[in-house]
Amino acid sequence: MTAAPSDPRAAALVARIRSDLAASGDPAKAPAQQSYMKSAMPFLGVSVPDVRRITRTAAAGEQDAAILLAAASLLWADAGYREQRYAAVQLLALRPSAGDPRTVPLIEHMVRTGRWWDFTDELAHRVADLLDARPAETARLVRAWSVDDEFWIRRLAILSQLTRRDRVDADLLADALAPNLQDREFFIRKAIGWALRDYARVAPDWVREYVATHELSPLSRREALKHL
Repeated sequence: MTAAPSDPRAAALVARIRSDLAASGDPAKAPAQQSYMKSAMPFLGVSVPDVRRITRTAAAGEQDAAILLAAASLLWADAGYREQRYAAVQLLALRPSAGDPRTVPLIEHMVRTGRWWDFTDELAHRVADLLDARPAETARLVRAWSVDDEFWIRRLAILSQLTRRDRVDADLLADALAPNLQDREFFIRKAIGWALRDYARVAPDWVREYVATHELSPLSRREALKHL
């Protein structure tokens, strides 16, 4: 059972992450970060690599996935700065929680409420962790997400096998793409091309055949064939 967000260990972890992020912030960089990300939520001026380092350091030694999930939930819900949400996402990547099925509701909640590419694309890697840990169950989830009304959830499904290389389930990839090929949304068309381009690194013939036999948008086609 997932620990409650008010669990003292989760609360202490959240407090440390917030403090360390604040101490590492550069107010001079924050406005440019906010402008680039088109974010209503302000930034502290902490780089993404530094957010990851701070989160890993703060959580070092915590082996209870329930505590990490509780901390992630609290950080996300009460975030005043975007880096705090980045840290919440990073907590799901740590070894105790990566691939844990209890992360699924939180991943979906983060995508549905974050509704932007920085959150969705990073969380796609957490779905890849789940595919490695529980392939059949997660594949059913990805297929369901691929036809969701929320296009960010569909982007999550399309990108869920990025960097899996020879572990890519080609049938699952095709099934995630199929309902979205005619979608006119830029972020969907870009995701389709990106997913195909990434798989082309290990299966170029499969990607060439897929592109030749499916009607893709010019953007998706261009991205898919970029390195072929």
